[in-house]
Amino acid sequence: MNILALDLGTSSVRGLVLDSDIQAVPGALARRRVELTVDDDGTGTLDGRGYLACLIECLDELSEQGWLREVELVAISAQWHSVLPLGADGEPLGPVLTWLDTRPEPLPAQAGPADPDAFHQRTGTWWHRCYWSVRLPWLRAHSGSPVARFTGLVEYALSQLLDDAPMSMSQASGTGLLDLRTLDWDAEACALAGIEGDELPELAPADWRGRLRPAYARRWPTLARVRWAAPLGDGAASNVGSGCVDQTRAAVTVGTSSAVRLLQRMPAYAPLAPLPAQLWRYRVDHDHVVTGAAYSSGGNLFAWADRELRLPAGPALEAALRRLPPDGGRPANIGFGGDRPPGDRRAGSGELRGLSFGTTAVQLLAGLMYGVCEQVVGDLAALESTVSSPVEVVLGGGAMAASPWWRGAFATVLAPRPVRFGRHPEIGATGAALVACGRIGDAVALADISQTDDQSSAATA
Repeated sequence: MNILALDLGTSSVRGLVLDSDIQAVPGALARRRVELTVDDDGTGTLDGRGYLACLIECLDELSEQGWLREVELVAISAQWHSVLPLGADGEPLGPVLTWLDTRPEPLPAQAGPADPDAFHQRTGTWWHRCYWSVRLPWLRAHSGSPVARFTGLVEYALSQLLDDAPMSMSQASGTGLLDLRTLDWDAEACALAGIEGDELPELAPADWRGRLRPAYARRWPTLARVRWAAPLGDGAASNVGSGCVDQTRAAVTVGTSSAVRLLQRMPAYAPLAPLPAQLWRYRVDHDHVVTGAAYSSGGNLFAWADRELRLPAGPALEAALRRLPPDGGRPANIGFGGDRPPGDRRAGSGELRGLSFGTTAVQLLAGLMYGVCEQVVGDLAALESTVSSPVEVVLGGGAMAASPWWRGAFATVLAPRPVRFGRHPEIGATGAALVACGRIGDAVALADISQTDDQSSAATA
């Protein structure tokens, strides 16, 4: 059985085919870059219709090349926290707010939760601009037309393709409106958002499977009878794909942004373990949660430096970095994109310090990269407090695969914990496929975790 894995990210839409061993079929990959609108005022938006067009183009390409013939299941890893206002006709009233957008603020007359700690424990989130409890009133106030309902980006795209597209528990938990124990919309969170139940997406049951609408079944006939699994939040998918599926192993992933997360078994309707004040918690599925912290800065800092600084290219850059110790860059405040919750810095908070006429572009880059490493330390310690023991760390994500120096810097900063590197290149797609197949237990064997890469890099950096 082949699996079509869709990775619906912030910077790109990707579709790839995995075989029955959850290995990528060589050549069976289609990708489209996504145009993200970012501005110094905190804007971080996508065009919903354009995003859907990118997804359709990927499916067209894979179909035309014959890669979809043996697909029997579609698994989806998708960005958390996005929100899109819809009119009465179901059409978008504006752009999609992504996790990057730091503009939403509580309206002047709004008050927060009656008991902020209880709210945090129930929903795993805070009353914060990243979540729908703040975003929906702000969107209503800034929309030029009446909003009929709200949806996430992935739900919007799937609603156009499938006969039914409810919101998965994983995606719903990223809104900040879900009670993580009861798996229903939280009454207080919905009141803060000023929203009724029929203005929110329907929630998917545990056994939900979708199918293509007739028009798209004719367009991609090999997918006409294929089942579509409920989407998995990209952070949860990355943990599973990294082989971090129990409380002994934490994932640190660096892609466009970065995060540290621990996956634990917490079945629905059972009491939830206490959640440290600085961490969030989201659902993986009905049986598992992922707890952690996420940051706006990650590989996007490298992309900025590569675009704006006169850096050496390719191997020459890695060689220049190797001549620096992990802390050999210039001090930096890496708040270029502001804070993810619970922080409140706005976009544009970044700083580079300690500069002289002798400062090199590589030193600036190294300071930014080292800052990404340092931001993880305190939150990793908070995660360890929930399991009462140190954990092993597995590094993953495209940025980690690209830079041995960066992996070595993480190993230095996170010592004395064992720090390893997950070599599997498709952690999001693989994780989504494993969950869709009910094979989370196979994740460790598939992750291809190196035991020596980062320790040797740190020792020679």
